[in-house]
Amino acid sequence: MAGPRKINPWLKAGLEFGPILAFFVAYLRLKDQSFVLGGTEYDGFILVTAAFVPLLVASTLVLWRLTGHISRMQVATMVLVVVFGGLSVWLNDDRFFKMKPTMIYLLFGGLLAFGLMRGQSYLKFVMEEVMPLRDEGWMILTKRLMLCFFGLAVLNELVWRTMSTESWVYFKTFGLTLALFAFFMTQGRLLQTYAVEQEGEG
Repeated sequence: MAGPRKINPWLKAGLEFGPILAFFVAYLRLKDQSFVLGGTEYDGFILVTAAFVPLLVASTLVLWRLTGHISRMQVATMVLVVVFGGLSVWLNDDRFFKMKPTMIYLLFGGLLAFGLMRGQSYLKFVMEEVMPLRDEGWMILTKRLMLCFFGLAVLNELVWRTMSTESWVYFKTFGLTLALFAFFMTQGRLLQTYAVEQEGEG
């Protein structure tokens, strides 16, 4: 089976992160406005959410079309965005969309936990080509990432339930992304200790 097709990395990054940045910019422009559609009043957050859902679906499908591959995590994220974003727009209630990151991290953390209970690292199946590690390393990294996902789920709940919508948007756009980046940056020693030496090295 042929692997994913290579595309321009800037285009790939734009398709993956563009919808999130577009959501952030649109929210800042429309956050204090309200709109009446079909006799129902919607605030700026709901309107931006309504635009974000199809934009994310379209960018994911374009990425799939160009590369011939999308990960299970991307599929799960897209489905949850459609479900929770759709509920927010349909019920005119922003709480559903704010709960979406919680559901995503609980899902990912739960899947990793299920794999660990079976003595497997599902993370290895997803990232083995990117980070070749010995099995012991994958198990340790999987446990740590599972705890990270559960921690982020709790943190998202605390932020959206106790802080303003604007604060949550900043947290969602930058805080969660930086948290995951920081997690992998702090795993350098583990990656070095359990790295699989490539042929021809040494």
